[in-house]
Amino acid sequence: MTGDIWAREEVESPCVKLCVIHPEARICAGCYRTIDEITAWSRLTGEDRRRIMAELPERAPLLAQRRGGRARGRARRES
Repeated sequence: MTGDIWAREEVESPCVKLCVIHPEARICAGCYRTIDEITAWSRLTGEDRRRIMAELPERAPLLAQRRGGRARGRARRES
């Protein structure tokens, strides 16, 4: 069955099933939501969901960090 009766006005979840919380930024590496936002998502109003969705692109740069540790040391040794 198709038609307007099955149409929903809900804001979809931004979840991409890559659920890893960044230890410093404290946001999900997949959808950029906080733990509190993820757990409350099903209870949030459409207005609150739209507000969060609008903020997500601004959070992406919080996870763009330079690589360090062993990868950096190996690159120095190889050059």
